[in-house]
Amino acid sequence: MFEIKVGSRESKLACWQALWVMKKLEEAWPGLKCRLVTFKTKGDKILDVPLAKIGDKGLFTKEIEFALKDGTIDLAVHSMKDMPTKLPEGLTIGAMGIREEPGDVLISKKGYTVHNLPLNSKVGTSSLRRKAQLKGARPDLEIVDLRGNVPTRLAKMEREKMAAIVLAAAGVKRLYNSDILGKLIPYDVCLPAVGQGVIGVEIRENDPKIAEIVAAINHPTTEIAVRAERAFLKALEGGCQIPIGALGTVEGNSLVLKGMVGSLDGKQILRDAISGNSENPEEIGEKLAQKLLAQGAGTILQEVRSKND
Repeated sequence: MFEIKVGSRESKLACWQALWVMKKLEEAWPGLKCRLVTFKTKGDKILDVPLAKIGDKGLFTKEIEFALKDGTIDLAVHSMKDMPTKLPEGLTIGAMGIREEPGDVLISKKGYTVHNLPLNSKVGTSSLRRKAQLKGARPDLEIVDLRGNVPTRLAKMEREKMAAIVLAAAGVKRLYNSDILGKLIPYDVCLPAVGQGVIGVEIRENDPKIAEIVAAINHPTTEIAVRAERAFLKALEGGCQIPIGALGTVEGNSLVLKGMVGSLDGKQILRDAISGNSENPEEIGEKLAQKLLAQGAGTILQEVRSKND
């Protein structure tokens, strides 16, 4: 028997994702035993400050990556949307699991959609990307900061009398199946975060044995789409806490990438799309970024960064 140590954040959703990876690896490699090691990251510890004010360089990954580099763990499981576009030296993404629904979902007791929420409704989210796009679609909404794991956010919705909250559909599906009444927000209203809905496995670059093991659960179509999205984000010099959204879809040899950049108040929302050969995902991501920069995305992002400093 061969044992490997799997690192993860300690939240309920993060552990679900890590256990999913462990199960898939043990199925792919009979005789392999995976052991879970959990960590509390900076993003987990600071819950009373908006994420954009803390900074976004590895908020939910850094402590786990330290453990990966020093050999405390053999691989790390992350949500790809939490992964910075520039990884620490010596680390790489070894696999990306098949993508769950990438979009956002509006959770409310009355099954509201974005368009039929009552006037001036209070809606909770901690994401600048979601705030910008929701304000773009519904300028009347009162968007309030909402931090914490999924169960915590659901409890806050009740306690603080919010009409609705916005969560990643993937996390809701993984934890609750269909037990929560929610409406998927259309992509033309709210594009998801880069890598949303995808479980990533981070490994050491100089560890061919672990690389071979985790490659068994890599989903090539998902990987191509996320590589394009991450190249788009990197070219815009954006981070997890910047109002940037993207979604790549692959059909055969074709890759379609949609992207958006928005101002914090939602008054400026730039959207565009580009398609190309799926063999060149990074090139497609960079080209879409250049299209949006030509339309003024750089100015919008500069203003956002100045307000977050």
